[in-house]
Amino acid sequence: MHPLVKHINSSFKIILLSTIIILIGFNSNAEMTAEEIIKSRQALFSKNYRTAKKVQSLASNLDFEEATVLMKEMSENYKVLIDLFPENTQEGFDTGALLTIWDEKDEFNALMQKASDDMTKLVSVIEDADDIRGTLTKFMWSNCKACHNRYREEH
Repeated sequence: MHPLVKHINSSFKIILLSTIIILIGFNSNAEMTAEEIIKSRQALFSKNYRTAKKVQSLASNLDFEEATVLMKEMSENYKVLIDLFPENTQEGFDTGALLTIWDEKDEFNALMQKASDDMTKLVSVIEDADDIRGTLTKFMWSNCKACHNRYREEH
């Protein structure tokens, strides 16, 4: 398959999946139990971490096509995460989330949006970056660190 067709196909799948996740998320968060919501956000954060490691590896090997697809996926995941912190999920089920999230909800949501926006920016700059590692740190890893430092229990 031609690389462009493969890229378009992959991008379409990500957009479709993200749209479905967002629509289901908006409609079903109210119907989900606190445990389901907590486990969903934990799974999504874990997925983003595993994906970030893949992005690091792919970009370091100059495989930008596949890395770009994963960056777009991460961007959408951050948007979904904004809605996975309702009031009834502050405690229990090994959440790992600090109460600071709910005390600073606007700041937390802004950080998730920034992480999403930065992943989109990363897509547009990664191929031309002189320092791939530094660019990944600036647009990807710094957001992970900011969230962990401020909103996650130490583990």
